[in-house]
Amino acid sequence: MKIAVLGGGNGSFAAAGDFALAGHEVRLWRRDADQVATHRAAGSRILVKDHTGKHDVTLALVTTDIAEAVADAELILCPAPAFAQPDIARLLAPHLRDGQVVFLPPATFGSMIVAMAMRDAGNRAKACFAETGTLPWLTRKHGPFEVAITIRAKRLPVGVFPLDAAPHALDVIGRAFPNAIEPCGDALSGALMNAGPIIHPPLIVMNAGPIEHFERWDIHKEGTQAAIRRVTDALDAERIAVRERLGYGAPHFPLADHYAKEGEIWMYGRGSHDRLTDSGDWRERLVLREHRYMREDLRLGLSLLVSVAELADVATPLARAFLAIGGAICGEDFLRGGRTLASLGLDNLKKAELQELLRKGF
Repeated sequence: MKIAVLGGGNGSFAAAGDFALAGHEVRLWRRDADQVATHRAAGSRILVKDHTGKHDVTLALVTTDIAEAVADAELILCPAPAFAQPDIARLLAPHLRDGQVVFLPPATFGSMIVAMAMRDAGNRAKACFAETGTLPWLTRKHGPFEVAITIRAKRLPVGVFPLDAAPHALDVIGRAFPNAIEPCGDALSGALMNAGPIIHPPLIVMNAGPIEHFERWDIHKEGTQAAIRRVTDALDAERIAVRERLGYGAPHFPLADHYAKEGEIWMYGRGSHDRLTDSGDWRERLVLREHRYMREDLRLGLSLLVSVAELADVATPLARAFLAIGGAICGEDFLRGGRTLASLGLDNLKKAELQELLRKGF
């Protein structure tokens, strides 16, 4: 199938390389003209490294022209950080066409941002939008055109906007991720599956001292201690309580399953945490106030959780505490910023009205 991948980070390169390895026609869009020119001069190739070895693949197109990248693409994948979504959405919106599926893994309700950008651009094409709970690859770039994939996701809970378009969206996404897609309802359900705002805020805040002290630090290894795990589980309980109050059913993909040796298989499968830390790719220099765990998962992800929890009348004391502490670390008021139903223009809707919008679209 024809797939457009948007972005130039770890996830985008893993997506482009892995899809090309699977035999799909892949077009990669990036904003940086110099990097695109260099990539083209190198043959538009990506070296994919995984447990089976090294695989040299060629992309159909590398371009700075987003219209060229998405033309005739059945699937448009955007694994960019949530804070980059509004700008990308504005660039993408005028070019979407009937039947195209925009998939954001994960998204922090970014599917709604892209859908709104399309509406605001006056584009009335029948495209649809989806998001899931994690990036489908545990991955790091090892060079300008080289990416290492430690793990591919085994289970991806996917929510679709509008929900009425789910059969088509899930069919298209399922062809790109065979045997991995699990429908979880509408786009807000998909957003509330996002693992990043649960696992990363405790790690980035509760490890603030060693992060600022050590030159390189693996918060998934040395930083994932029993006390932090207990806090993570308690924060995850707030997320699950919100899901249940809104009527979303199990499985809720509790983060405890990510670390468990038995029981339900989590999104990345059994033993994924150990494989992540054993790779060494996450032992890195972390700039506390700039890292995406702080700017994306905490500031945006937890503000969305708190906002939706208010609609559902669910208390979220831990999420609020992390927003307050993260804001103090960064010198900002995260409790008043971030991504909320109000910032999305949806705070005037009651629960039933929001659910109707999520089902039928604009």
